[in-house]
Amino acid sequence: MDFSFSEEQQLLRDSLARFVAREYPFEKRRAIVRSAEGFSREIWAQLAEMGLLGLTLPAAHGGFGGTAVDTLVAMQALGGGLVVEPYLASAVLGAGTVARAGTPAQRERLLPAAARGELLLTLAHGEAGARYDLAQVAARARRAGTGFVLDGRKAVVPWGAQADVLVVSARTAGAEREAAGISLFLVERAAKGVSVRGYRTIDGQRAAEVALDGVTVDAGALLGPLDEALPIIERVVDVGAAALCAEAVGVMETLNAQTLDYLKTRQQFGQPIGRFQALQHRAVDMFIHLEQSRSLALLAAVRADAEDAVERARTVSAAKAHLGRSGRLVAQAAIQLHGGMGVTDEMPASHYAKRLTMIDFQLGDADHHAARFAALG
Repeated sequence: MDFSFSEEQQLLRDSLARFVAREYPFEKRRAIVRSAEGFSREIWAQLAEMGLLGLTLPAAHGGFGGTAVDTLVAMQALGGGLVVEPYLASAVLGAGTVARAGTPAQRERLLPAAARGELLLTLAHGEAGARYDLAQVAARARRAGTGFVLDGRKAVVPWGAQADVLVVSARTAGAEREAAGISLFLVERAAKGVSVRGYRTIDGQRAAEVALDGVTVDAGALLGPLDEALPIIERVVDVGAAALCAEAVGVMETLNAQTLDYLKTRQQFGQPIGRFQALQHRAVDMFIHLEQSRSLALLAAVRADAEDAVERARTVSAAKAHLGRSGRLVAQAAIQLHGGMGVTDEMPASHYAKRLTMIDFQLGDADHHAARFAALG
């Protein structure tokens, strides 16, 4: 199997690396994180101009028809710069769900605007107590005339307070943990009956608790088949998990480079601390975990587009379980090698370590994916 990038992917990688280095210095990122929205509309527009927001969307609807490997290239570059703009939430999860499940009319209405950066979408699926069980959906949608009425709660919705459209899962049949009976709906964040409480997560990104109280939608809001949305959700979440693995590799690359530079410059007992053999061993461990993670992230991206659901799930879960554990090791080692400075807000290392911690918990942590991998045989 050829794991080398195409010429177009190499150009994308290089252009994004230059963009992040030029437009996303650490101090600018700090200001963006502290802003009211939590991300920069200017940066978002620039990502749209570069074609990033439509990278994997259908060409017929303003995209470029790319693959999960193209997403890997983008996410590694964004992870390297610790970019907080909601690329995963909107371009991968939100717009990705519409691209896979939407009718031609829904795609034409939403995807070109999303690719231009004019519309933010997010997947509102997780609920309190679900513990990564994608079939656990308590929110309900009942028929009302030709439409539906939605009631329920969604937890830790990525960028839920900033999104224009929420892709909401709700149960239209069956009991709370049944695989069948789940449907998807397009809900305007400003719709009557929708209340959103946004907050900042520990890594500087944003999430929200979403309450749906008698939210009325018409028949055109149904996204995909009635009662049979779980396979769509599972596929989109696998693609998102593979993208997170790629982001983690980008984060680890930069964090390793920062740590190595610190070891070369920090003086102790009249010499750089990087000369101490014990610290060299820790740095080598970090490098090994990065290279192992790089290979698994690439394999996950290759398999994320597979039609075979079992093959896709096993590969993605293997990668996500490994990235979760390796990310934790790299983050902890980097903090320890930086010493007391490593935990301060002024040092980039602490922010990279926080992002690695959160990546582990997004879309299933290492323990969840290890158990899923084992269950798939």
